[in-house]
Formats: sequence, C-alpha cells, structure tokens
Amino acid sequence: MKLILTADVPNLGAPGDIVEVKDGYGRNYLLPRQFAIVATRGAEKQVEQIRRAQKARQIRDLGHAQEVAGSLKELSVTVKAKAAGNSGRLFGSVTSAQIVDAVRAAGGPALDRHAVEIGEQIKSVGTHPVKVRLHPEVTADLQVAVVAA
Repeated sequence: MKLILTADVPNLGAPGDIVEVKDGYGRNYLLPRQFAIVATRGAEKQVEQIRRAQKARQIRDLGHAQEVAGSLKELSVTVKAKAAGNSGRLFGSVTSAQIVDAVRAAGGPALDRHAVEIGEQIKSVGTHPVKVRLHPEVTADLQVAVVAA
C-alpha cells in the first residue's frame, strides 16, 4: 500500500514522505490515527505543501525543543506508585502518561505521552532513565524517581 505520511512516524519517515507499507499496517494503524493518507494523484500534489509546512514548523521548533530539553535535564521528576511491602516491586508498571503528569506537576512543560520512550518497563522503586523525543533532531534524557505511595 502506497501512503503519504502526514505525521512523524518513528522508523518509517517524516511528514510528506511517500512510503510503501503492508496493507494491514496502513489500514489498521496509520490511516485510522491519521498518520498518513492514501497516495493518489491529487494527494501527491499536496506532498510539497505538507513538506513546506513541516519545514517551517521544524525551523521554528528546533530552538524551542533545545530549550525544553535543557529545562528537562534540570528537572527532578518523582512518580508515586503503589508498591508491595518492603521489596520495592510495584503493582503494575509506570506508564508514559504518569511520567507526563509528573513532569507537569514538577513545573515542566506539557509533553505528549507518545514522545516519552521508556526503555524497559518500570516495575520497581528507584531511579530510572527515560528518553523524551521533542523533535526529530532533539532527544532529552530524563531521570524519573519512582517512590512507593
């Protein structure tokens, strides 16, 4: 299936890219979430317009993304989670939405939960590294402290 991306999709492409994907991936993931549109002759004419708009946003957002990355490094983020006894194991795991809420509560910027990349599931009390994808060229590293509630 030939599609035109309208949003940045990790490991696939940037807005305006024309990509060939499997039918199921396109129909069940990219199209319903409006990450892409079907590549028709009329839509291919819009590719340049999508790229121009994306380029204007990137130039404007790159400096801001670097500022936000700097402020995130200085932030101390604490997530409270329910833990089992003294072992430090959590009931469940810490989600990206909880991390976004904790960043906001600590006085940080409002982040998109999809931009938060948790390497391995956080299932224990302690400090854990998390990456935040602010821009295609800017990624911020964040230390999240998980404490028992």
